[in-house]
Amino acid sequence: MNRLIVAVLCGLLFGAGMVVSDMINPARVLAFLDVTGAWDTSLAFVMGGALIPSAIAYLTRRRMDAPVAADTFHVPESRIIDTPLVGGAVLFGLGWGLVGLCPGPALAALTTGAWQAFVFVGALVAGMALFRLTLDRNA
Repeated sequence: MNRLIVAVLCGLLFGAGMVVSDMINPARVLAFLDVTGAWDTSLAFVMGGALIPSAIAYLTRRRMDAPVAADTFHVPESRIIDTPLVGGAVLFGLGWGLVGLCPGPALAALTTGAWQAFVFVGALVAGMALFRLTLDRNA
Protein backbone atom coordinates (compact mmCIF):
# COMPACT_ATOMS: atom_id res chain seq x y z
CA MET A 1 0.00 0.00 0.00
CA ASN A 2 2.91 2.31 0.77
CA ARG A 3 4.27 1.89 -2.79
CA LEU A 4 0.86 2.73 -4.26
CA ILE A 5 0.62 5.94 -2.25
CA VAL A 6 4.13 6.99 -3.28
CA ALA A 7 3.36 6.19 -6.94
CA VAL A 8 0.11 8.18 -6.89
CA LEU A 9 1.79 11.16 -5.21
CA CYS A 10 4.65 11.10 -7.74
CA GLY A 11 2.17 10.88 -10.61
CA LEU A 12 0.15 13.79 -9.24
CA LEU A 13 3.30 15.87 -8.81
CA PHE A 14 4.42 15.07 -12.37
CA GLY A 15 0.97 15.86 -13.77
CA ALA A 16 0.81 19.14 -11.86
CA GLY A 17 4.22 20.06 -13.25
CA MET A 18 3.01 19.35 -16.78
CA VAL A 19 -0.07 21.51 -16.24
CA VAL A 20 1.82 24.39 -14.59
CA SER A 21 4.49 24.41 -17.32
CA ASP A 22 1.75 24.19 -20.00
CA MET A 23 3.37 21.11 -21.54
CA ILE A 24 -0.12 19.64 -21.91
CA ASN A 25 -0.65 22.19 -24.67
CA PRO A 26 0.26 20.50 -27.98
CA ALA A 27 0.70 23.91 -29.64
CA ARG A 28 3.49 24.79 -27.19
CA VAL A 29 5.30 21.51 -27.84
CA LEU A 30 4.92 21.83 -31.61
CA ALA A 31 6.23 25.41 -31.42
CA PHE A 32 9.32 24.07 -29.61
CA LEU A 33 9.88 21.55 -32.39
CA ASP A 34 9.53 24.27 -35.06
CA VAL A 35 13.12 25.51 -34.85
CA THR A 36 12.95 27.28 -38.23
CA GLY A 37 9.73 29.16 -37.47
CA ALA A 38 8.36 30.81 -34.34
CA TRP A 39 10.53 28.73 -32.01
CA ASP A 40 9.26 28.56 -28.42
CA THR A 41 12.20 27.66 -26.15
CA SER A 42 10.10 27.17 -22.98
CA LEU A 43 10.14 23.36 -23.31
CA ALA A 44 13.94 23.44 -23.27
CA PHE A 45 13.80 25.18 -19.88
CA VAL A 46 11.29 22.60 -18.59
CA MET A 47 13.57 19.76 -19.76
CA GLY A 48 16.63 21.48 -18.33
CA GLY A 49 14.85 22.04 -15.02
CA ALA A 50 13.93 18.35 -14.93
CA LEU A 51 17.62 17.46 -15.01
CA ILE A 52 18.12 18.88 -11.52
CA PRO A 53 15.87 16.44 -9.57
CA SER A 54 16.95 13.65 -11.91
CA ALA A 55 20.62 14.26 -11.13
CA ILE A 56 19.86 14.42 -7.41
CA ALA A 57 17.96 11.11 -7.67
CA TYR A 58 20.88 9.40 -9.45
CA LEU A 59 23.35 10.68 -6.85
CA THR A 60 21.06 9.63 -4.00
CA ARG A 61 20.55 6.17 -5.51
CA ARG A 62 24.29 5.51 -5.44
CA ARG A 63 24.27 5.98 -1.65
CA MET A 64 21.21 3.81 -0.94
CA ASP A 65 20.89 0.03 -0.74
CA ALA A 66 17.17 0.09 -1.60
CA PRO A 67 14.52 2.68 -2.43
CA VAL A 68 12.25 4.02 0.30
CA ALA A 69 9.12 2.18 -0.88
CA ALA A 70 10.54 -1.00 -2.45
CA ASP A 71 12.94 -3.84 -1.72
CA THR A 72 15.31 -3.21 -4.63
CA PHE A 73 16.04 -0.69 -7.36
CA HIS A 74 14.77 -1.66 -10.80
CA VAL A 75 17.39 -0.23 -13.11
CA PRO A 76 17.87 -1.60 -16.63
CA GLU A 77 21.22 -3.32 -16.86
CA SER A 78 21.38 -3.68 -20.64
CA ARG A 79 23.10 -0.93 -22.55
CA ILE A 80 22.50 -2.56 -25.93
CA ILE A 81 20.89 -0.39 -28.58
CA ASP A 82 18.74 -2.83 -30.54
CA THR A 83 16.00 -2.64 -33.16
CA PRO A 84 13.06 -2.56 -30.71
CA LEU A 85 14.67 0.31 -28.79
CA VAL A 86 15.37 2.35 -31.93
CA GLY A 87 11.95 1.52 -33.40
CA GLY A 88 10.21 2.59 -30.21
CA ALA A 89 12.20 5.82 -30.06
CA VAL A 90 11.33 6.59 -33.70
CA LEU A 91 7.63 5.91 -33.12
CA PHE A 92 7.66 8.05 -29.99
CA GLY A 93 9.41 10.91 -31.78
CA LEU A 94 7.09 10.76 -34.78
CA GLY A 95 4.00 10.75 -32.60
CA TRP A 96 5.32 13.57 -30.45
CA GLY A 97 6.24 15.65 -33.49
CA LEU A 98 2.96 15.05 -35.32
CA VAL A 99 0.58 15.51 -32.39
CA GLY A 100 2.52 17.48 -29.77
CA LEU A 101 1.64 15.04 -26.97
CA CYS A 102 3.46 12.21 -25.28
CA PRO A 103 1.97 9.78 -22.77
CA GLY A 104 2.59 11.65 -19.49
CA PRO A 105 1.34 15.07 -20.57
CA ALA A 106 -1.53 13.42 -22.47
CA LEU A 107 -2.78 11.81 -19.27
CA ALA A 108 -2.49 15.15 -17.49
CA ALA A 109 -4.32 16.82 -20.41
CA LEU A 110 -7.32 14.56 -19.76
CA THR A 111 -8.09 16.86 -16.82
CA THR A 112 -8.79 19.68 -19.28
CA GLY A 113 -11.48 17.70 -21.11
CA ALA A 114 -9.83 18.34 -24.50
CA TRP A 115 -11.10 15.78 -27.01
CA GLN A 116 -7.64 15.51 -28.57
CA ALA A 117 -6.24 14.17 -25.31
CA PHE A 118 -8.97 11.53 -25.14
CA VAL A 119 -8.28 10.46 -28.74
CA PHE A 120 -4.55 10.29 -28.04
CA VAL A 121 -4.95 8.29 -24.82
CA GLY A 122 -7.44 5.97 -26.55
CA ALA A 123 -4.92 5.31 -29.32
CA LEU A 124 -2.21 4.85 -26.68
CA VAL A 125 -4.26 2.20 -24.86
CA ALA A 126 -5.12 0.49 -28.16
CA GLY A 127 -1.43 0.42 -29.10
CA MET A 128 -0.47 -1.09 -25.75
CA ALA A 129 -3.19 -3.74 -26.12
CA LEU A 130 -2.04 -4.54 -29.66
CA PHE A 131 1.55 -4.86 -28.44
CA ARG A 132 0.44 -7.14 -25.61
CA LEU A 133 -1.48 -9.34 -28.08
CA THR A 134 1.47 -9.60 -30.46
CA LEU A 135 3.91 -10.14 -27.60
CA ASP A 136 1.83 -13.06 -26.31
CA ARG A 137 1.59 -14.51 -29.81
CA ASN A 138 5.36 -14.27 -30.40
CA ALA A 139 6.28 -15.74 -27.02
